[in-house]
Amino acid sequence: MAKNKFYVVWHGRTSGIFDSWDACKAQVEGFEGAQYKGFTTQEAAKIAASQNYWQVVKATKSSEVLTLLDSNTDMPKPELISMSVDAACSGNPGKMEYRGVWTATGEELFRMGPFEGATNNIGEFLAIVHGLALLKKQNLAFPIYSDSITAQAWIRQKKCKSKLEPTAKNMTVFELVARAEKWLSENKYDTKILKWQTDLWGEIPADFGRK
Repeated sequence: MAKNKFYVVWHGRTSGIFDSWDACKAQVEGFEGAQYKGFTTQEAAKIAASQNYWQVVKATKSSEVLTLLDSNTDMPKPELISMSVDAACSGNPGKMEYRGVWTATGEELFRMGPFEGATNNIGEFLAIVHGLALLKKQNLAFPIYSDSITAQAWIRQKKCKSKLEPTAKNMTVFELVARAEKWLSENKYDTKILKWQTDLWGEIPADFGRK
């Protein structure tokens, strides 16, 4: 997979196109609601900069995944009739949010947060459980993709094994974790939880585009 060389910042300390991650990071790190994404060519970055952030993210994820259907190689392909989940966290711990989308289209199914004083792994765990509960409620048998090995292990153990300590700031996060663990202990499901192969397929469709 080609390495990103140009970064578009839609919402940050300064908006525009930057030719290095360090330059982009200076505009978005610690900036609430930052919107940015990396591209492999300057031309692609210029086109993206002229459009709406969310339209670019949705179109990019959809086209990247759907292109795999037309590939003539022997590369393993994701199941497009599925849900993809991901989390983003500014700091560790820091402000965390998570969401789930349809893999094939990038259409957002749920989005939660931001929550204070959390970690990315906790967000990944909560996202998977949220997806499991939603699919079971709607009686859907689609698989869920996650790019977090840690979160998937916690799901199998039905326990969020984060070492994060509870504080007054992250009380809501620990309440959500307790509810998620309770759901896992009380519910059976047939949903497959699959590892998103980032090295083959690019960023997971639910990615927040903040790398």
